[in-house]
Amino acid sequence: MERATYVRFEGTVRHPRGHFPGIFVLANELAAQGKLTVDQYRFWRSNNDWYDANYTNPTSVDPEIYDRDVHPGAVAWFKVSAEHLIERVGGYRELLAAHGIECRRLESSSPGQVIYEDENQVVVVPVGDSGTV
Repeated sequence: MERATYVRFEGTVRHPRGHFPGIFVLANELAAQGKLTVDQYRFWRSNNDWYDANYTNPTSVDPEIYDRDVHPGAVAWFKVSAEHLIERVGGYRELLAAHGIECRRLESSSPGQVIYEDENQVVVVPVGDSGTV
């Protein structure tokens, strides 16, 4: 069996746009809707700031990367080598669980057609139903 080289954390309910939203989208939506407690908001804000400082947002390289007309269903996957980024995801999973939002971990060696890549992640247009192959 081939070892997975990518990992993704996503919700288990389809987003209105048709895809399974990633963990950061789910947390950002809770914050935008004002549903976080003071402590949860503090966690979310400080960790989002940390991620912003420690890895590239693909939209800063290609503003259309997630445009559904240009790249339908595009989603990001961490490279498993990006352990420093993956290890912080647990707090987001706890945050979502506190609000009854399920999140799953997916692993793949071929999550889809790569349309963006850097040292920590890829953005792909998935194949199949959820981006797993």
